[in-house]
Amino acid sequence: MSSSTLRLANFADTQSIALMSRELIETGLGGWSWDPKRVARAIQAKDTVVVVATARDHLNGFAIMNFGDEQAHLSLLAVAVSHQRCGIGRQLIVWLEESALVAGIHTFNLELRANNFAARDFYRALGFTEAAYIPGYYRGVETALRMSRDIRRQIPNRIS
Repeated sequence: MSSSTLRLANFADTQSIALMSRELIETGLGGWSWDPKRVARAIQAKDTVVVVATARDHLNGFAIMNFGDEQAHLSLLAVAVSHQRCGIGRQLIVWLEESALVAGIHTFNLELRANNFAARDFYRALGFTEAAYIPGYYRGVETALRMSRDIRRQIPNRIS
């Protein structure tokens, strides 16, 4: 399997991102929240970053993150089933954290389905901690787990 390249999404990516969201994230919730129009709005938004992972011009992962004044919020992250457990999700998170740090943001928040134990383990391994449960968060159907991470870099005290 070839390695993935990360880049900012463009309008040509909207359909692929929306389909991945529907198939990998929104499944079982009824409806389609992140349709191509909403993805296109996110790509255009000045306070949002949409990053994609590609290999040989094939989109195999993406993430959408909104930047606030002091906090960043991960709205979506998905990796194609064929490319999961290959480090792409980690690459996307690292890219977004670096962007947030450059923007002066120190906290990275996200929500995930409380019963998605694989995702919980993934985010825990990246240093996220569980912050709160939100009943009915997903269209009144499922509980969300909010996770958070302080992304500020620790600078060692080198003054003797």
